[in-house]
Amino acid sequence: MKAVRMRIQKFSRPGVILMATVVAIITSMVVANATQTFATPNSAFISYSLAAGANSAPITPATNRSVLVMGCCTNVFGVGQVSLLHLPGNGIVWVGLESPNSTTGGATITSGANNSAGTHIVSIEISHNVDIQVASLDTILVHNGSTGTRAGNVTLIW
Repeated sequence: MKAVRMRIQKFSRPGVILMATVVAIITSMVVANATQTFATPNSAFISYSLAAGANSAPITPATNRSVLVMGCCTNVFGVGQVSLLHLPGNGIVWVGLESPNSTTGGATITSGANNSAGTHIVSIEISHNVDIQVASLDTILVHNGSTGTRAGNVTLIW
């Protein structure tokens, strides 16, 4: 009986080592396949304070990639956002949500593709007097169409 027990113990040690090696290899393969790469997004933050009828400096969105453009007006309130694609030399394409309107209620969808200066992209103020517009073939700007000073910010994330 003692000889059988010794023989089992001798076989079990190499068996345990082999089994641990197999488990370690399978675990490594699973972990290697489960690893994801996360890229830290880039962003730009632009504050504005514009007199009645004034425009901000032109803003150039990142090219050939989707850019989330979020804008808000902090002294009269409002917020709007679009996903935008800047195609260098060809114009700008966008889709998103206008700021809720103080007179008509809820937010509405905005979308377009244009390269003409002054084209409305998205309202970012509750009375729809402050908006982001096409500035040129490759840039956008904030326009204050109200009769008073408006302040806020625009954030671009890509």
